Amino acid sequence: MASKKLSILLLSLFTGVAFAQIVALDPDWKESEAPSPPSFTQKNLIPLNMPNYVSLKFGVDPQTLTITSDGIVRYVVVATNSSGSMAAMYEGIRCATGEVKTYARFNSSGEWDTLKRPEWLDLAGKQPSKHALVLARQGVCEGATSTGLSVTDIVRALRK
Repeated sequence: MASKKLSILLLSLFTGVAFAQIVALDPDWKESEAPSPPSFTQKNLIPLNMPNYVSLKFGVDPQTLTITSDGIVRYVVVATNSSGSMAAMYEGIRCATGEVKTYARFNSSGEWDTLKRPEWLDLAGKQPSKHALVLARQGVCEGATSTGLSVTDIVRALRK
């Protein structure tokens, strides 16, 4: 019995490593141009289940969720502190590589500031916040992919 469990564990590990290597070596993948940041509202935010040590509350506006042909899930996430101050970011998650990119930040004048050279960052890396990792786990990614998921599927998973 223990031998069978070990075999399954090893097979899962090797399959995951092999898949990650295939995805990482995909020379044909190219990111589509990110659309302009969408307008958003704080009324219908879907809250993210953040760890207890995170003092900010995060939510995603479901109307901003899109999945593009390159496999990137883009969205607007809103962070609110205990005094009610708000910050918003327009981001994308690439499930295949476990990465997140911030395209723009909402400024205090009520306008988007687009980043000049946004970069892909590791979802599990040392970021100031883990909201993107939580979002990926809570419904944006199904394993290492968003393929087969629709925006409706993602919204349903986030609301559970």
